Amino acid sequence: MKIKRPTPRELGYRFPAEFEPHAATWLSWPHKEASWPGKIQTIYSSYCAFIKAVSEKEFVHINVNDSKMQTFAQNKLEEYFADLNRIRFFIHPTNDAWCRDHGPAFLINPSAAQPKIIVDWDYNAWGNKYPPFELDDQIPTLIAAAYNIPVIYPQIIMEGGSVDFNGKGTLITSESCLLNKNRNPHLNQSEIEECLSAYYGVDQVLWVKDGIVGDDTDGHIDDTVRFVNADTVIAAVEEKRSDENYKVLRQNLRELSTMRLADGKQLNIIELPMPDKIIFEEQRLPASYANFYIANALVVVPTYRSPKDEKAIRIIQEAFPNRQVIGIDSTDIIWGLGSFHCLSQQEPLVR
Repeated sequence: MKIKRPTPRELGYRFPAEFEPHAATWLSWPHKEASWPGKIQTIYSSYCAFIKAVSEKEFVHINVNDSKMQTFAQNKLEEYFADLNRIRFFIHPTNDAWCRDHGPAFLINPSAAQPKIIVDWDYNAWGNKYPPFELDDQIPTLIAAAYNIPVIYPQIIMEGGSVDFNGKGTLITSESCLLNKNRNPHLNQSEIEECLSAYYGVDQVLWVKDGIVGDDTDGHIDDTVRFVNADTVIAAVEEKRSDENYKVLRQNLRELSTMRLADGKQLNIIELPMPDKIIFEEQRLPASYANFYIANALVVVPTYRSPKDEKAIRIIQEAFPNRQVIGIDSTDIIWGLGSFHCLSQQEPLVR
């Protein structure tokens, strides 16, 4: 494929790690009942608790369809005692709530005349699984217009939940997602790596094989492997040999143990247990503690009314000694097949 020059990487831009300082967190207010059939009203308590917690540490920006939805959201947030002075609404209509995947990819270069830009990847709702998605596909450009900053169009499908970053030139992803023919069938692995390098500003791409059962994204990395600092990952593991996630997560663990960072350093690996299996209406849901969200001075961990919740929070707290780690119930939210990380996208702070 032909990449337009100069690329963001060549211009000195990079996608910061999530654990680097944020200017804000972006969300898209949930309104699509088909994503939580029969349950959408039950998710707002946990969703508002998440917004309240994050807004105490950084500003929260929320895409809403119209003024009526904004009023509904404001009323819900006030019910849960969120500080609306810390929350800003944008009339940016969406099809669905998964801002990690349809939201903006902010790149920064503090020394550039324009220190922050947006990369607007194409978006097709995880391989055209959930049309329509045309409104979601426009969100990054709408945000760039609101900020009056440049926007770049790589013209390939990419979702924010499919990639994670160490902030020092390394990106990790999964073969099952980025090499899936329902995304970019015209690109091979080396061409995808070239795009990731050019438009995210990374030097190295690491690959694990697969994702967890029930994940309709074809294996997003944010359910399995997450960077917690430049050379350490948290990796989801299944402790029960009889569980269908056991083999795939063990395979990922073996692959991670052989990986080396750009400087030759071996990855530090912290194992994070999976919650107990959650079945709803005969469907295995992709519940994972790895779908945590890192905010300024805070980490929000999805919990699932499982005996393993406390252990997971303890492990994540040890990985983030300088941040407060809290759990928020995600048992109803996960019926939408995603949790707090899937719902959010960070906007980096430029110093």
